[in-house]
Formats: sequence, C-alpha cells, structure tokens
Amino acid sequence: MASRSMKTPAARIARVFRLGVKELYSLKADPVLVLLIVYAFTVAIYAVSTGAKMEVLNASVAIVDEDQSNLSGRLRDAILAPFFKEPVSIGADQIDAVMDSGQFVFVIEIPPKFEQDALAGKKPSVQINVDATAMSQAGNGASYLQSILLQEAVAALGASSSQPIDLVVRAKFNPNLVSSWFTALMQVINNVTMLSMILSGAALIREREHGTIEHLLVMPVTPTEIMLAKIWANGLVIIVAAGISLFAIVERLLGVPVQGSIPLFLASATLYLFSVTSLGILIATASTSMAQFGLIVMPVLIVMILLSGSTTPIESMPNWLRYAMQVSPSTHFVALSQAILYRGAGIAVIWPQLAALVVIGAAFFSLALMRFRKALLNAS
Repeated sequence: MASRSMKTPAARIARVFRLGVKELYSLKADPVLVLLIVYAFTVAIYAVSTGAKMEVLNASVAIVDEDQSNLSGRLRDAILAPFFKEPVSIGADQIDAVMDSGQFVFVIEIPPKFEQDALAGKKPSVQINVDATAMSQAGNGASYLQSILLQEAVAALGASSSQPIDLVVRAKFNPNLVSSWFTALMQVINNVTMLSMILSGAALIREREHGTIEHLLVMPVTPTEIMLAKIWANGLVIIVAAGISLFAIVERLLGVPVQGSIPLFLASATLYLFSVTSLGILIATASTSMAQFGLIVMPVLIVMILLSGSTTPIESMPNWLRYAMQVSPSTHFVALSQAILYRGAGIAVIWPQLAALVVIGAAFFSLALMRFRKALLNAS
C-alpha cells in the first residue's frame, strides 16, 4: 500500500515540490549565482539601456564655410544639441587630416557663392563628409543633417516643395525613437534566456560536484521528478526577477511605457523557460564540470541571442538561416514578447509562437530526460 501511494499523482507532485524547495535552498546558499541574478536584472539592464545609444547624440561636426554668407551662417546655426555638438570651423585643407584622425564624425563643406547661386536658382550642393567607422551615428546623423540643412535652406530662400505628396511618418510605440526603450526590454528578454540556461545547468552540475546526486539515487524519486523540480524552482526565480525588473527598472527607473499585459508576458516566459531550462540541463549532462559547462553554453547563448531577432530583425537574415532559427525557442519568444510589450498583442496574436514553444520545449525536455537518465545510470 505504501509503494502504491507513492505512485499517485498527488505524491509525485509533492515530491517535485519538495525537491524544488531543496533547489531554492541550494541556490540561496550560492552567493555568486544570487549576485548574478540581481546584477543581470538591475545594473546590467540599466547600464546597457542608458550606455548603448543607437540614436545620434552629441555627434561632433566641423564646417568648412567658403561662402561666409547669411545663408551659410543660418545653416551653421541650425545644427543644435543634443543631436550634435556645436560646429567647429576649419579650413578646406584640414578636412582629410581631421577625418583621418577621427576628430569629427561629420564635416560639412559649403562652397563659395553658395547663397548667390541658390538665389539664382542654380541648385548648388553642400557636401557632407561622414566618418562611417562610427556606424550607427554615421547613418542616422547623415540623414539628420541632410534633413536639417534642406529644411533650413527652404525656409531661408522661401522656396516651396516640389513634392506632390507630403509623407509623414509617425512611430506608434516610440515616437521619439529613443533607443533605451528598445534595449531595456530586449535586455530583460536576453537575460531571461541567459540565466535560465545557466541556473538549470549549474543546479545539475552542483549536485554532481557536491556528491548529492548519489543521495538522489537512493531516494524514491524518478529522473522526471528531479528534472521538473529543477525546472520549476529555477524558473520561478527567473520569472520573479524578470517581473520585478520590468516594474522597478524598466517602467519606473527608465520610464519605458510597456504597452501590453505584463502577466501575459510572464505567463509566456514561463512556457519559454520550460524549453530553455531543459536545454540547460541537456548541456549539463554532457559536461563534467562547471568550467566545461560554461565553455559549451557561451556559444549556444551567443547564437540564440544574436540570431533571435532581439538585436537585428529576423527578416534581414538569409532565408536558410531564418528557417534554421525556427528550431530555437528564443526566436519565438522574442517575437511574442515584442508583440506583447510593444504592440499590446493578446493571445489571439501570439498563439502560433506559444504553440511552437510547446513543441520545442517538449523536444528539449525529452532529449534532456533521456540524457539525464543515462547520467544517473552511469553515476550508479
């Protein structure tokens, strides 16, 4: 009767719960991992969001004004902070030297008789030299300067636009195109991926290094129960940390207006964690030490994060790579997270990604369980 009662669903759930509580106590006793979790969802998110700027900010500009007219002076005065620093006047013979030394990102050259030719309708040109090694600022800044100079010249000369259509672009989620709004949310998503894999794998290797894996072998627990306990315990820590980070760091400290439902995002993240933590355990079963686990995990994480669509659009990748990345759970999680947090999408929109996560998670869990059973047999 006693052995039968231990096989009931209620008894299995109770064992998984107790094993998970043991995992939480083990994690609490590891100050390095606790510090990593706190750092990843606080300092790391704030530092990356405020430090890595994609938009133009304080770009250095030099002007070669060979016209010295009212119009050229007006063009110079139109280049303002915070996008650009105050323009510095240089001579035409200094252009190559200052560009080669990286002293200025942009050098604007206004030719002689510029105002005279413009008033005469000769359509003179202004040359913008760009240091393209500063890639993000070069592309966006050149467009900014072109727009600023054109608008100022049209306003000064009283010319009318010859375009038959006035095209106006409005950004719905991020009207000022502030990069920190994007990077903050993407950093939360990337850290969920990173820590889920590291914590679950570290939990298994910690059992092996501390010798407690042998204790589990003599207990009336199955490999499935041990794996489920590790998944729910480590997943719970990540979900709680991600929720607090979204509320305290992203919304409050950085002022990012999250459009969608955070509970829906966290529920989707729970499903995502099932597949990523299973992948972490799968990698841990092929590792003999924490150092080896780290060497295997790093390239896997780099591929999963950089090619998931969180850094560059998935549509910009080659077709073969885009299709190959569909087997990665991070691709589907990034897509549904952006839909929820940026556009306020509901289940009716994200259900294909949720279904994909279920299939991928089941496959990873099955592979990890097979490897974990083999590892337990070898340990015995």
